[in-house]
Amino acid sequence: MQIFGYFASLLIGISLGLIGGGGSILTVPVLVYLFSVNPVLSTSYSLFIVGSTSLVGAFNNYLKGLVRIKTALLFGISSITTVFLTRKILITHIPKNFGSIRNFQVTESVLVMVLFAILMVVTSLSMIRGSKSDLKPANGGNSKINLPKLLTYGIGIGFVTGLLGAGGGFLLIPTLVLLVKLPMKEAVGTSLFIIALNSLIGFTGDLGHFNIDWIFLFEITAIAIAGIFIGGALNRKIHGDHLKKGFGWFVLVMGIYIIAHEILAK
Repeated sequence: MQIFGYFASLLIGISLGLIGGGGSILTVPVLVYLFSVNPVLSTSYSLFIVGSTSLVGAFNNYLKGLVRIKTALLFGISSITTVFLTRKILITHIPKNFGSIRNFQVTESVLVMVLFAILMVVTSLSMIRGSKSDLKPANGGNSKINLPKLLTYGIGIGFVTGLLGAGGGFLLIPTLVLLVKLPMKEAVGTSLFIIALNSLIGFTGDLGHFNIDWIFLFEITAIAIAGIFIGGALNRKIHGDHLKKGFGWFVLVMGIYIIAHEILAK
């Protein structure tokens, strides 16, 4: 099973390199089902893996001039703070058991996986319905940035990232294109930088709360980082939009499977 887990870890990075997002949504299921990591701990591991991998991808885009540092920091005012507080305070107060519904035990682990599966379904539908070319800045990119709305989006994305350990690239890219008026390539590069900041700073909020297997964590992270270089190389030969819908269908099937496994099977 672990062999499949290492291969799936490579796919996480390849996806980030190919389409600028999406791969992080697989990290928690890979850790839980292929490496038997506790769901709550897997959200912490996911933050480190996704954050480190995205940072490498963001650096590659920065060298190409495709990262807006000021925009990322402006957005991060709300998102990074929300991620850190969610991991530092909220996660530690989630009950281990929420009770039962008709003899079905609603535990912390079940709740995390079901919420994550719902996020996977939403993410997959976003990938299936539209491509990067469908996103265009409103009014030709000349209108002013709606700062209150941007900060609100930052809080929402930060909460999702902090609670479930997912990078939120499928939410970030439309936000940067439609609200910040960034060209698509800059939105992808800036998104990776924001994901890196959110995830890695969020991970620091977990320090002291979990017993972390650093060797395992570094192994998976290194494999995912190798994947992002492979994805970047493939991106020059394969158009990312052609793969996005196929990957979206895969994520949709995975999300439905997790819901069925966590609820119906139990």
